[in-house]
Amino acid sequence: MNERRINLHLVSEATGETLNTLARATTAQFENAQIVMHRWSLIRTSFQLHRVLEGIEAEPGPVLSTLVDQALRGELETMCLRLNLPVVNVLDPVMNVLQDYIGEIAAHRPGRQYVMNADYFKRIDAMHYVLQHDDGQAQPGLAEADVILVGVSRSSKTPTCFFLANRGIKAANVPLVPHAGVPDGLERAHCPVVGLSIEAEALIDIRRNRLRLIGTGGHAGAMRQNETAYVDEEAVKAELLWARRMCNRNGWPVIDVTRRSIEETAATVLQLMDAWHERRKKQAAAAGT
Repeated sequence: MNERRINLHLVSEATGETLNTLARATTAQFENAQIVMHRWSLIRTSFQLHRVLEGIEAEPGPVLSTLVDQALRGELETMCLRLNLPVVNVLDPVMNVLQDYIGEIAAHRPGRQYVMNADYFKRIDAMHYVLQHDDGQAQPGLAEADVILVGVSRSSKTPTCFFLANRGIKAANVPLVPHAGVPDGLERAHCPVVGLSIEAEALIDIRRNRLRLIGTGGHAGAMRQNETAYVDEEAVKAELLWARRMCNRNGWPVIDVTRRSIEETAATVLQLMDAWHERRKKQAAAAGT
């Protein structure tokens, strides 16, 4: 079946992150359409909007908008009406519900979610923390972690930590090395510890790609030296089994990341963190009665 080409315009007064997320989630459901996204971000003046309107006229297609400035919205809607194009102001349904429930009119100021408040600096602090505590570094600092991810090499610990840091979560990651015992600091951890696991075949593919990258970087000798145990099927299966057993012995929940995106893994980590804190509250309440 021939794919139909569709232009989709995303118009935002801020970074466009909200629209990008919404567009990815919705367009993924249409398999027989080639959807070309045109991203227009930081549109805050009529002069900037004029460039957007020219782009929409040149390549017509539906428009998703998060513009909150009423004058800019009016110009955009007038152009779309003239071109007979649909325009959806995606914030309106939620904004209207909250206005009715709270009994307060929204401020309609662009980019307010990006102000440099306490939450902003919390995210920056969490990002610095991840950099300092990646792959078992600075273990005394594990006491400050909100969550610790453990797993064998190349099991998505680092990218998951960075995704969590963007939510303001201080996430440390500690590698599990076969027969090395429980890494220092984990037995005294005052936060959830979560294991990440992966199917052997998928892990071997990831590790082989990693070794190829090392080889192209002029480290072919290191690649040959590490080739055996690092990607040997039986050795990898034994390594994964050992790591899972260690997690089970210590009561650490394990997430299989084989068919999960980083976003899905991070969401599951957040759920496990909530469950861990809920258990602690119940235990504290029980101890106080």
